[in-house]
Amino acid sequence: MIGGYTGNILKVNLTKGITQKEKLDEKTARKFIGGKGLGAKILYDFIKPGINPFSPENLLIFALGPLTATLAPSSARSAVVTKSPLTGIFLDTQFGGFFGVEMKLAGFDCVVIRGKAASPTYLWIHENFAELMNADDLWGKGCFETERKLKNRLGKGVKVASIGPAGERLVRYACITFDKYRQAGRGGAGAVMGSKNLKAIVVQGAGKIKYADLQGFREATKAAGKRIKEHYFTPLRKKYGTPLWVAPVNEAALLPTRNFTTGVFEGADNISGETMRSKIVTKDGACYNCPIACWKYSRVDSGKYRIDELVGPEYETIALMGSNCGVDSIENVAYANLLCDDLGLDTISTGNVIGFAMECFEKGLIKKEDTGGLELRFGNADAEIKMVENIAYRKGLGNTLAEGVKRVAKKVGKGSESFAMHTKGLEFPGYDPRGAFGMALAYATSDRGACHQRAWTVSAEIRGRLTPRYSTEGRAKFVKNAQDERAMCFSLVLCDFMPLKINHFTELLNTATGFNLTEDEYLKTGERIWNLTRLFNVREGITRKDDTLPPRIMEEPLPDGVAKGQMITKNMLNEMLNEYYALRGWSENGVPTQEKLKELDLAS
Repeated sequence: MIGGYTGNILKVNLTKGITQKEKLDEKTARKFIGGKGLGAKILYDFIKPGINPFSPENLLIFALGPLTATLAPSSARSAVVTKSPLTGIFLDTQFGGFFGVEMKLAGFDCVVIRGKAASPTYLWIHENFAELMNADDLWGKGCFETERKLKNRLGKGVKVASIGPAGERLVRYACITFDKYRQAGRGGAGAVMGSKNLKAIVVQGAGKIKYADLQGFREATKAAGKRIKEHYFTPLRKKYGTPLWVAPVNEAALLPTRNFTTGVFEGADNISGETMRSKIVTKDGACYNCPIACWKYSRVDSGKYRIDELVGPEYETIALMGSNCGVDSIENVAYANLLCDDLGLDTISTGNVIGFAMECFEKGLIKKEDTGGLELRFGNADAEIKMVENIAYRKGLGNTLAEGVKRVAKKVGKGSESFAMHTKGLEFPGYDPRGAFGMALAYATSDRGACHQRAWTVSAEIRGRLTPRYSTEGRAKFVKNAQDERAMCFSLVLCDFMPLKINHFTELLNTATGFNLTEDEYLKTGERIWNLTRLFNVREGITRKDDTLPPRIMEEPLPDGVAKGQMITKNMLNEMLNEYYALRGWSENGVPTQEKLKELDLAS
């Protein structure tokens, strides 16, 4: 097999209770690399259009890349790929930690899970072997207790992926928790896992990685490490982690506040990275082989919501569980984060949905009798934390909120759909696109719904690399190129926080595998992967009409801050979409043309 890969795929049929090992096709690996790309290819080829994401026929795919578990910096990351129960379209969600490394060393590049177990089950992968085990005693447990019990049972060195009560109850944005504090968060992969009666996956490996050119790979790793060490942003990332963005994003009027009614939060200083570092951070930590160590271990010793240990909260959690809900206490945000991790909830979608419910409550669209007596108002951290529990266990109003903001707004009605902050059903993350027009296009065209990771324009826009700031000029090209490049990064798989250039990624890939991709071919492969996920979504009914934004973004200008008065009108979005589709070689309706598919070797 080519270097960097184990050459093995593990296929699991939970309905039949069988596992089998198959060889990874080398041609497929060369065309789709791994991670996102490999998972997308398998999902596209082996599930029927229109199936219910909770159907046993949906696939749950854990896909590694050729750089996972290698000497490359921050080679810990992996991807989960499935059809999302939240959006009904393609989903890949990335995670770090140590699980993916252990899975590679256990002998597999990919685990493909189909079917539904008759009773609660966990999958035990070790030494090129896999078996299905009874998990009756684990069902109903939180992720933390599940991991502890499995480590006590199978050994402290095993790595665990598990779901909590939210996944078991099919909360549509339930996540999968890895290594206690890392999550495959967005889009509801944890609910798909729950629908299959699969409580956990446990891995342990002792294998070794083979390289096509070990000396060349060491040199490429050294060059990448030098770039990271010397990059101006690395010290800030080391000191504060992702929360370093709270202050500059708030200053730029992009921080989601009170359900995106504004981009400026008066309590931002209380939840900033600097405040978090001084008040609750106890030490730093890192994923496997990471030179940055952006994990921030936190502890809260006093007050109502004490915490012995947490990694986080990250920026996105602070933005959605903090400012978006009007909560200005870093301690309260941290506790809400801890609950989400243990119960198995995506903090972004959870904070977005609760923020929406708070606005509905304050407008009288949701009554006190609906909330079980909770004063579900902005700034009420106690109500927020209680609602996290209610969502995870589907209690009262939490049962409705567990469906995601798009479905909740449809049920509430009375104009609430205008301020339900989502695209294609995936809740908005932590940047208000009215002050960063590139993010508007990024949200609208992301293959999994509103997402900041597929093309992050924020830094370029607020720091002057994309000028003028309040303009659509150059955004389509920037977003298209970023999406192609990130599709490759998420297929290698490497951490998207690494400040590396294309030449670093290409050299690492080529020396690990023996491929001989030029930089242009590398980006063309990313474009192939992006077009494949679009084909999947088109097959599920996605068209131009779905590449859109909530009415609040297109009709209500930002009321405060340096971006006061800014918004993305429907005409502005359409102009960017026209340019974007043309650059992509898609039709005016957002469908890849046959010419483009032939160019990318995707034509059937």
